[in-house]
Formats: sequence, structure tokens, C-alpha cells
Amino acid sequence: MSYRLPLLRPAGLADGGMPPLRGQEALRIAAVQERTRAVAAPMERRFDPATDAALTRPLAPICGLSLVRPRLMGILNLTPDSFSDGGRLSTVSTAVAQAKVLLQDGADILDIGGESTRPGATEVPVGEEILRTAPVIAAMRAAGITEPISIDTRKAAVARAALAEGANIVNDVSGLTWDREMAPLIAETDVPVVLMHAQGTPQTMQENPQYQDVVLDVYDWLRAARDRAVTAGIAPERIILDAGLGFGKTIEHNLALMRALAIYHDLGCAMLLGASRKRFIGSISGVQEARARVAGSVAVALQGAAQGMQILRVHDVAQTRQALRMWQRMQAIDNGTEA
Repeated sequence: MSYRLPLLRPAGLADGGMPPLRGQEALRIAAVQERTRAVAAPMERRFDPATDAALTRPLAPICGLSLVRPRLMGILNLTPDSFSDGGRLSTVSTAVAQAKVLLQDGADILDIGGESTRPGATEVPVGEEILRTAPVIAAMRAAGITEPISIDTRKAAVARAALAEGANIVNDVSGLTWDREMAPLIAETDVPVVLMHAQGTPQTMQENPQYQDVVLDVYDWLRAARDRAVTAGIAPERIILDAGLGFGKTIEHNLALMRALAIYHDLGCAMLLGASRKRFIGSISGVQEARARVAGSVAVALQGAAQGMQILRVHDVAQTRQALRMWQRMQAIDNGTEA
């Protein structure tokens, strides 16, 4: 099997014959790199309209949001043990206030989580996870928040409760493998779903993760997850894929994925990058406190934008939005698609 990695160039540096990546006028396909498992060295070739047209096909909007530019998903952790900001949002009122701050800072989507999935985290009972998340979502809607809300959970009962209170998206870090009722729920409610790759569970995922080729192994897993979702009745345009940085990966695995994120556009789905404040950023930069990893997280987000990621899941919305705007203007991108 051959894997296609579009080699991207900012629009301001591209010639007129380079087509846009999936409707993203800011990024043009300069060439295509072919990879196989049998041959170690990849082969670079020109873009072929006859065989590569799928890489230019625009994606359908998600919850009314066009994906012609990167969208920011602001993180709201409602857990006492989150690796980055656990315990900060301990009441409904503080959570709603923080949601408003994230939206004011430029978040397009809010991602609400009631169970930590950091390395070593223990499972939260379903009832407790519902109590942490559903009332907050209800209060956000009651407060007049109309922007899309994502529920970050592996559990169908938690997702159902969140959707009933006004959530619009399910973000499943298990890629529909944890709870057999999750796929039928997504098909029934016809909401977008994020399918993330992870090797192992939070308790085991960082215990010596191994891959034959991390980029291609994750590709194959995401393709299978996408196909399982479609077989379960989930519309392809509702599927968002996430390579799962930090979930069962070493530092070198994460870096390899970051360098080749664009390869996953060939799967035909929107792509989400969730690397904000992750441990590998601290390990590389020498910053141990998660909240102090803002600069490193922004650097990773910009790399994701340069690789065409349609959704960036971040803690630090204002800083990421500012960096995206500067990055776009420095690349001579000024066509109405600014972040």
C-alpha cells in the first residue's frame, strides 16, 4: 500500500499552479510524497490532478463552522486531577465564566471534560462524570452561549447526558473502542465525533509504547476507526480524526507525527490536533509545570496549522489566536481567511 503525504507551501510562496489543500486557500500542495512500508526512502512527485484530486476537495462544515481556516477548540477541564489545570473550575459558575473567557479570546468550539486521561489517571464512574459535565453544559446554554460544545468522554451515557443538555460534538479519546454503545449513539444523534488514536489506556499507555512505523501505524489505525464508524452508520462528513499526540507515544513518536501530520488528510476527514501543554513539550523545552508550556504549545499549534490541521485543541486560546494571525500575515496570507 502507498501512503500520500501532501507537501504544503504557504499561499504567499506558492505559484499559481499549486492547488489548495481541501479548500484551505492559505495552504497549497507543492508536491506529493509517496511512502510505503516496503521502501524506506519516500518518493517525491508532482501533484497529479487525475489521482490526487481528493486532497483538494473541500470538507463539509462542522456545526456550521467552515473549515477553510484553523478553528480553535478551547479546553475546559472539570476534573480535580487534570495534568494541566485540575481543580481550577470546581463550580458551575466558575466553569461558565471560564467558557465566556475562552470565547472572548477567540475559541470557535468549547471542549468539556469530566475525566482526566493523563498518563496514570484512573477511571471516573459514569455517574460522577455526568455530574461534573452535564450541569455545566446546561448552565452554559442557559447563560446564552450558542457556540458548539464538545463533550470529551469515552462513555456513551456521559455523551448522551451532555447531548441532552446542548452539546454538539463527541470527542472520544478511545476512538469508539471503550464503550460499545458509543457508535450507535453517534449514529442515532447524527453529531460530529472525534476519533483519536491511543495505544493502551491512560494507566498503561506510556509504558514503553512500540510501533513499526508510528506515522503509518497511526494512519492504518485511524483508517480502520473511520471505516468502523461508517459501518456503524456514522456519516463520513461527521468524522474528525486525531493522531493522539502524547497518548501512547514517546517524544520521538510525537515528533515524527508532527513532521508528517499532513499525511492524514488522505483519509478524507477533518483533522484535529490536541497537543496543548503535553508532557513531551515540557520534556523538550525543559519546562516541567504544565501551565508554563504556553510558548511550546503555541509552536506546536503553528506547526499543526502549517500541516493543514482544521481544528486545534488548546488551553491558551488568546495566545494561539494571536500567533495564528501573525503567522498568516507573515506568510502573505491576506484573503479573508485570517484566524
